[in-house]
Amino acid sequence: MEKFKITFYPDNKTIEVEKGKNILSAAISAGVYINSSCGGDGVCGRCKVILKKGQVITQPTGRISLDERKKGFYLACLTTIQSDLDVEVPSESRLDLEKLSPEEIDLRLKGLYSESEEVEPPESILGEEIFVHSPLATKLYLELPPPDLEDKISDLERLYRQIRRIQDIPIMQTGLSNIRRLGELLRASDWKITLTLGKRNGTTELVLIEPGNTSHKNFGLAFDIGTTTISGQLVDLNTKKVLGTKATYNKQASFGSDIITRIIYAQEQDGLEKLHHAVIDGMNQMIQELIHEHNIDLNDVNCILCAGNTTMVHLLLRVDPTYIRRQPYVPVANFVPTIRASEAGIKINPRGLLSCVPGISSYVGGDVTAGVLSCGLDSTEDLSILIDIGTNGEIVLGNRDFLISASASAGPAFEGSGVSCGMRSSRGAIQKVKITPGDFQVTYNTIGTSTALSADGERSRTIGEAKPHGICGSGYIDIIAQVLRAGLLDKNGKIKMLKHRRIRDGEYGREFVLAFKEETDSTSDIVITEVDIENIKRAKAAIYSATAALVKYMALDFSKIKKIFIAGGFGTCIDTDNAISIGLLPDLDRSKFIFVGNSSLAGARAILLSYEAMKQANEIAKKITYFELSVEPGYMDEYMAALFFPHTDLSKFPSTKEGRL
Repeated sequence: MEKFKITFYPDNKTIEVEKGKNILSAAISAGVYINSSCGGDGVCGRCKVILKKGQVITQPTGRISLDERKKGFYLACLTTIQSDLDVEVPSESRLDLEKLSPEEIDLRLKGLYSESEEVEPPESILGEEIFVHSPLATKLYLELPPPDLEDKISDLERLYRQIRRIQDIPIMQTGLSNIRRLGELLRASDWKITLTLGKRNGTTELVLIEPGNTSHKNFGLAFDIGTTTISGQLVDLNTKKVLGTKATYNKQASFGSDIITRIIYAQEQDGLEKLHHAVIDGMNQMIQELIHEHNIDLNDVNCILCAGNTTMVHLLLRVDPTYIRRQPYVPVANFVPTIRASEAGIKINPRGLLSCVPGISSYVGGDVTAGVLSCGLDSTEDLSILIDIGTNGEIVLGNRDFLISASASAGPAFEGSGVSCGMRSSRGAIQKVKITPGDFQVTYNTIGTSTALSADGERSRTIGEAKPHGICGSGYIDIIAQVLRAGLLDKNGKIKMLKHRRIRDGEYGREFVLAFKEETDSTSDIVITEVDIENIKRAKAAIYSATAALVKYMALDFSKIKKIFIAGGFGTCIDTDNAISIGLLPDLDRSKFIFVGNSSLAGARAILLSYEAMKQANEIAKKITYFELSVEPGYMDEYMAALFFPHTDLSKFPSTKEGRL
């Protein structure tokens, strides 16, 4: 097969690929990350590149304008390679998958425990001390009596006997490699050894035997594997202290912004392998950085606990996720047995253990189980709701008597994908907006800086370093709430054509300008279009209607709900009033809303530190009933009613009706 060299600029990276491959595939192989939220189907139009030199074959698409075509723009996913190429990837097409800054990490990890806080014992946010300290891996120092003519039991039995004198462990097991080296090791260490004991599938495994006393060196990792972001923490399993926190973008985003697109990609040749390595390579890099920064030997990291949605866990373990999206929507496994971390390609102690929080269904995974555990939904009499707002929104309603869950296909709009100027919650993202009624003056805050109106009152003045580059999910909520209040938007999401420099007809319908080109670091004005508003409207309708359908199905109403926990990194930045005014959240007393940040990571850490928490997580996963919205007769009516701002029934949103929002 003929091969050609492709050079990507400004990265100056060159790769050799076979003739006929598309540019997007070549970019991924070269480690150049191009925005492609549709996974290469040519639908989103976000993977625009500029061909500087070479020959290609491309498919016609309405996503490239005539003017762009003249400038050499092509969609990378629809353009195949026919010769050596020089390709420029413009800034607006780049998928920024670099490490998150400390500020950006803080945005995503705001939650139940701070990085420096010692969790003793792990607590739910209800303040209950509920879990006994009993980590997934423990270390035990032993001084064994050597054998003599009166005590001639075998070395392994001697070891087990001494363990049971200290701990009540009915069932133990160990590997052949430990048995092979046991005799020499015991005698060389003068019968003074340290054991690493791992809790594995109902038994205790003698994972590792070391000479001398190393019991003070025992570390573990907790990970939340999100569709957009991977977050991890290094934990001292003896003291329960979080030593360090890392977060990075999930590089699987190169293959699609949502789980369905990634499941489809996994069916392509080597697709599953690429998706698997995209996640474990990121995790291994984070692990290396954490142990280096804290001067820890990798061999002293003995276990890892992961939470993630069902698809993410399948891809982590390199398990085919195909049947998750095929009727009747059955995953390969919800309860995955504890395995060696090395089996999944995770680089910790070679005999270290990997455990995953159990999931509930194809679309409600272990991240939700971990969230329920950390919020204490399953242990209180009060009715509560957990809403995890992300690419795939999950909702759980219940208390200690029952738990019922649903999955809402919100799409990636709240993560900044599928919207014209959308971006993730990173530096330069507009996250807070205010629009003055009457003259429609705009002020906004970006992540990393803030702005104020300039003296002429016409445009905003940037204070600080981060000029606006796009709009993140919380920014879109603010914008829509503000244009509604300013009278610029009707209840159906259509921008009113008023005579003002910020309102105009654009390529995708009418649009409102938030920031003009000269005040941004983008190559064009930052706008919100009617198409963007439609996408946000559908996303918020999916979340609200799923929540309302669960409440209605249980013959309840929102007045009976005592607490609503909002989870997810996106949830840390939401303005409650604005979210209610657009119909994303129910119109309830604001004190009922509790923003818990990354509840999945908090739950994973609690399970890492307590086998009791692990057993409770298993019970939670078994207890939760999955409510399939698609087969519920009344759900579609709920959804259609929510496709207005805030809703067709304003009695459900009295604050808006009374003009308090």
